[in-house]
Amino acid sequence: METVLKRAAAALLTAVIILMPVATVCAEPAAEETQAGDEAGATAEQNAENSELERQKKASYDTVPETNTIEGWPQGPKVYANSAIVMDMNSKAVLYEKKIDKPHYPASITKLLTALVTFENASLDDEIVFSQESIDILRSDYASIGMKPGEILSLNDAMYAMLLASANEVSYAIAENVGKEMGGGYDTFIQEMNDRSAELGCAGSHWTNANGLPDKNHYTTAQDMALITAELYQHKDFQIIAQTLNYTIGTTNLVNETRTFQQHHKMLMPDNSNYYQYCTGGKTGYTDEARSTLVTTADNGKLQLVAVVLQDDGDVYEDTRAILDYAFENFSSLSLIEQEKPEEVKSYVDAEPYIVVPNGIGVSDLEYEITVEDEKKASGDIMFSYGGQEVGSVPVTLTPEYIEEATGYTTRLRLVDDGQNSSEDGILPFSRWTLAAVGVVLLLVVIAVVSYSRRRAVKVRKRRGMKKHHKRIKKS
Repeated sequence: METVLKRAAAALLTAVIILMPVATVCAEPAAEETQAGDEAGATAEQNAENSELERQKKASYDTVPETNTIEGWPQGPKVYANSAIVMDMNSKAVLYEKKIDKPHYPASITKLLTALVTFENASLDDEIVFSQESIDILRSDYASIGMKPGEILSLNDAMYAMLLASANEVSYAIAENVGKEMGGGYDTFIQEMNDRSAELGCAGSHWTNANGLPDKNHYTTAQDMALITAELYQHKDFQIIAQTLNYTIGTTNLVNETRTFQQHHKMLMPDNSNYYQYCTGGKTGYTDEARSTLVTTADNGKLQLVAVVLQDDGDVYEDTRAILDYAFENFSSLSLIEQEKPEEVKSYVDAEPYIVVPNGIGVSDLEYEITVEDEKKASGDIMFSYGGQEVGSVPVTLTPEYIEEATGYTTRLRLVDDGQNSSEDGILPFSRWTLAAVGVVLLLVVIAVVSYSRRRAVKVRKRRGMKKHHKRIKKS
């Protein structure tokens, strides 16, 4: 019996020893299979995401620009940008158009509007003090130049830091300090951003911050950014800052070292493959939500253009170059001074008014629409178009006849013209015979009035003398 038990125990022990290694070996492959499965799932998800991005990218590229559908309009290139525009900054003529009214996240090109509001409400000699709030907005992946709470910069240095280095804490500090000068604070500045863009005709924008950090209520359109940039370009200080390649900030009240930063816009860099000889400035932008955004100004000596690309998953510089080259090669300015004015227009306000049209197009090929701004001053705007596409708007002084016809407002006596004389001083044209007749009538009226006044003055003096004499006689 004992022998049997010993044999049974030995058999059981052997079985346990044999089974233990098997259990251990089986556990490791199970863990590896789970990890491999997770990695395979992650890879599959990433592949699906990449495939969707590629699909969207192709769909965006295949989208035909709206200007390509205009009969007689030069055919523009396809671009990867979801929205894109080229606009003449003076006449506001839109030369290239692709979904220009579609809202997008702008990212750091927001700082162009921040710059505009700053130039209009502050002096570059002002000082900017950095609050704790301006530093707290930063994350490790946000552009910054390492400012500290309580540190002070001149507004001039701050503008270089914002527009070149795209420093987010600097954008916040500018808005906060300028907002205080406007009688409020940061929120006051943001409200002015919204008000100012609305004044410029930006119908598709809403702004919640001064730097372009992601916010679902912070968005703009390609056309709105073009209008904002065109207005900003009128400030010479902006042009100087925007074309600077390197800038150094000196020591401050808290930092004893200088800080040097570089221009981000590659089309301004002569040593970069993306260099563009006509580029005069602009602003870069990128967030995961916005994708790549880019604003570029360019001047070839004949046209001053702004190009905007939004949500670009291709190469923003290649897209920008393509649409700028297209505009410079296919369009030219058309001086209105050398052309016959529309009959409703008395004169142009600008000394050298012009519009931008496809090469070979003349005024006779265009249509126009007039807007009366002030009937009392006979002021307005005339918008020219070709094939339904606007090619420029210029301010004008309108004829009194048109003002009366359009608004019912009459500014002065309407006299009949003999058709031989015209006036350039704002008075209705009429004949020399009419002038002579009116002059004679006025002279006779003046003589009659003077003569009557003299006779009446003599009679009054005589009557008063008689009354006084009568009173004296009566008293005696």
